[in-house]
Amino acid sequence: MKIDIITIFPNFFEQFLTTSIIKRAIDKNKVTFNIIDLRDYAYNKHRAVDDTPYGGGVGMLMTFPPFYECLKKIRTNDTYVIYVSPQGTVLNQEIATSLAETKKHIVIICGHYEGIDQRVLDFIDAEISIGDYVLTGGEIPAMVLSDAIIRLIPDVITKESYLEDSHQNGLLKYPQYTKPETYEGYSVPNILLSGHHENIRKWRLEQSLIKTYNKRPDLLEKKQMNKEEIQIFKKINRS
Repeated sequence: MKIDIITIFPNFFEQFLTTSIIKRAIDKNKVTFNIIDLRDYAYNKHRAVDDTPYGGGVGMLMTFPPFYECLKKIRTNDTYVIYVSPQGTVLNQEIATSLAETKKHIVIICGHYEGIDQRVLDFIDAEISIGDYVLTGGEIPAMVLSDAIIRLIPDVITKESYLEDSHQNGLLKYPQYTKPETYEGYSVPNILLSGHHENIRKWRLEQSLIKTYNKRPDLLEKKQMNKEEIQIFKKINRS
């Protein structure tokens, strides 16, 4: 996969691209990043990419020509352009999975100031938000979106590592424990020490349902539960 990020702050991504799983994905040639400085496509000597809005109003808008020229140069038949914006569809695991599985070249546009010229939106394929709040720019959302996608690309991490993640199957992940077995009177549940894999699987599923019911009951309203999950959920409701 190739990911291009259009920004006026290219240095923002230096740490992101050289850390942890993102760096590993780049080193394994699973993803190629290209951080594009929008100012390189400015049509004035001061490399300005913003101006006052027509009709008046506070603040500045990012202008249309630099985006047009940039997208004209980098876009191909495989390109999928995303504008990260608080007005977009809220990102979830389903969207991230779809992007990871179906897209070869993703371009992410980072906005700033009061937003971007409406004409830029004629050239995007999707508008995605990371939540119902406003940030000072699109760089952090671009990193969040990239991270959510990259970890789902085959062989970046093992498939088993994310199949039981929260939201991957419509549930929150079960509680997890590691060594030591006991510390200051706080112990690991005995079921996890039993070595009985089927009982552990059932316990984890039950705990996932309990945690989802307590923390995010809205997820259960949307989930198509299988027969085993329905039986466990009935048991939870009776207790």
